[in-house]
Amino acid sequence: MSKNRPDTWLNDRLDWNLLRTFLAIAREGSVSRAAMRLHLTQPAVSQALRRLEEQLDLRLVDRRGPRIEVTQAGIEVRKIAEDIYGTISRLSLADVDAARDISGAVRIGIVSGVDFPAYDEFLAEFHRTYPRIEFESLVMRSADVVNSLQQKTLTIGLSPRRALPGRVGARVFLRQRYALFCGRHHTLFGRDDLSVADLAGQAFVSFTGDKVGDPLSPLTIFRDEMGFTGRVIASSSSMAEVRRFIFAGLGIGCLPEHVVRDDIAQGRLRRLPPDEGVADVDVYFLWAQDRKLSAAETAFVDALHAFIDRQEPLAATEEP
Repeated sequence: MSKNRPDTWLNDRLDWNLLRTFLAIAREGSVSRAAMRLHLTQPAVSQALRRLEEQLDLRLVDRRGPRIEVTQAGIEVRKIAEDIYGTISRLSLADVDAARDISGAVRIGIVSGVDFPAYDEFLAEFHRTYPRIEFESLVMRSADVVNSLQQKTLTIGLSPRRALPGRVGARVFLRQRYALFCGRHHTLFGRDDLSVADLAGQAFVSFTGDKVGDPLSPLTIFRDEMGFTGRVIASSSSMAEVRRFIFAGLGIGCLPEHVVRDDIAQGRLRRLPPDEGVADVDVYFLWAQDRKLSAAETAFVDALHAFIDRQEPLAATEEP
């Protein structure tokens, strides 16, 4: 190093990120692989190396085509950089509650009517661990959830799966089986020995996404396959409103079985044939794979993945 510089020059001027970049180059033996590891461009890594060599006034590597060879000076600098890296890593062991100190916001796009008590408990536990993280939950149509993820305005989405762009990841969050129901005020409510044929001409209550090509299209396909000819007399994107219309007797309609257990027990709704239900329309955990997450968002996304891993009914449900 230049003897014209004071002893404190490096202390005041040297950028740790340059040493970190050099460590990656030395470990990988290649500028291009170091760039991939650091998620940087190759020119940015090369420039960082040149800046470090200039600041230290040393040649740290010899270039051998696409590969590099660390010089003796580079070996010495690498040892010092490794020591510095280890010291910085030990900061995580400092006697502070780092988890509870994380703050920030998590934005969730969710379709209407997601009823999952285990998820409610997960949120309660997460809040106890990270009390400074704030949440905003936005009820959206499935298409809007996906669009917002593409625009990187959401942390995650919870929605039935639809055709997804390549950079949106997905895995099953909640398994749902839909079945047909009528309400207390419907003419079928008190009838015994109902069959699928008895439903053929009944008016329907549906979701606004219940059409071919939308996430709830299996419900439309079921009606077509069964030859149901009744018109759709009421529709909504809200689970609560669809359930309200069905209870009021406007028509029969499909709802997730687990959502209406209490309604059935209280005599508000009645399950209709077929006994095996209508279709499985699962809710998916969606995220933008190319979105850079904040510390708060990373904590939530990692915790949610771990939560899904622990759910017995969701074993082996990772999506390709």
